[in-house]
Amino acid sequence: MKYNIMEGNNKVIIEGIKDFDPVHIFECGQCFRWNKEDDNSFTGVAFERVLNVKSEDDKIILSNTNLEDFNNIWYNYFDLERDYGEMKEELSEDEILKEAVKFGSGIRILKQEPFETLISFIISANNAIPRIKSSIERLSKRYGKYIGEYNGKDYYAFPTAEALSKVDVEELKETKIGFRAKYVSSAAKRVYNGEADLNDIKTLDTDEAREKLMEFQGVGPKVSDCILLFAMEKYDAFPIDVWVKRIMEYFYLKEDTSMKKIQRYGEEKFKDLAGFAQQYLFYYARELGIGKKKK
Repeated sequence: MKYNIMEGNNKVIIEGIKDFDPVHIFECGQCFRWNKEDDNSFTGVAFERVLNVKSEDDKIILSNTNLEDFNNIWYNYFDLERDYGEMKEELSEDEILKEAVKFGSGIRILKQEPFETLISFIISANNAIPRIKSSIERLSKRYGKYIGEYNGKDYYAFPTAEALSKVDVEELKETKIGFRAKYVSSAAKRVYNGEADLNDIKTLDTDEAREKLMEFQGVGPKVSDCILLFAMEKYDAFPIDVWVKRIMEYFYLKEDTSMKKIQRYGEEKFKDLAGFAQQYLFYYARELGIGKKKK
């Protein structure tokens, strides 16, 4: 995809961009280090950089960056090569998904760093998003590299596998990750020691990569599929959480269908675009409370 790009004053401005809404992107459950500011922009940390993202008319303004980092990091991170319009048109052939796509029209699936995604989604298991975000911030502040200050706030990179591998489990618990601390410690050690290579796993097909990821303690089907989708570009993965289960049962399947059957149904129905379909459906269901049982 070609865009009109301008650089200046520590900013990169993308003009004429479509299918890019920061609210949809950063609040659809795929990432935990982006926070909304008073001016409705979002500030976050990725790849040891602090970035502010703001939507203004038909422009996306990236602050605290330059053209070099845009070309080397952010173009890929925000999946700007993909024609989301064409993809959404294909998905919208399904009448139910058509409404979900319209509702979350600005969603893009970020291409995140595999180790950070692995640890983040281990922490996410049976956890609420505000707690996940605060735990990850504590972890980063305590064990991550200091990046610098932006708008009066200090920012830290996500810790490396080496850094986390050297932390005692009981000390890790001080970041409020609870029982997940032993899983985080184990995963960090396996990656740092070379017992598991996330870049190698990324080269496998989806089923093989899923099996390898589930060898990590604390990684089940849902967490593995989130890692596959958000860090390994496996767009045929279809993560199932409570919201996806509800909307799939509400519109497509009978109630009390097993998670595994829902996953297979989603993968077979939406094929190579299953992960994108999942994100539109998840955001649609959660924001509107679709399928939520009344008390």
